[in-house]
Amino acid sequence: MNWNVSLRQIHRWLSVAFTLAVIVNLVALVQGVQAVWVGLLALLPLVLLMLSGLYLFALPYAARLRRGRGAVGYERTEP
Repeated sequence: MNWNVSLRQIHRWLSVAFTLAVIVNLVALVQGVQAVWVGLLALLPLVLLMLSGLYLFALPYAARLRRGRGAVGYERTEP
């Protein structure tokens, strides 16, 4: 399987994990539980989501630069 396809799948599952962690955090707040680990529960998936999201965001730009098209938004003109 392609590395980028695997990373996209991981990114999707991390979003599910983050959503569940936020729901657990909200339930704990409603119940009045003041545990630090509950508040930090969503932090790990959030950081991993940020890193994988930034990588996936940069992929098209990096591919365009590797193909030799130059900077984004500028077209080459042949003399």
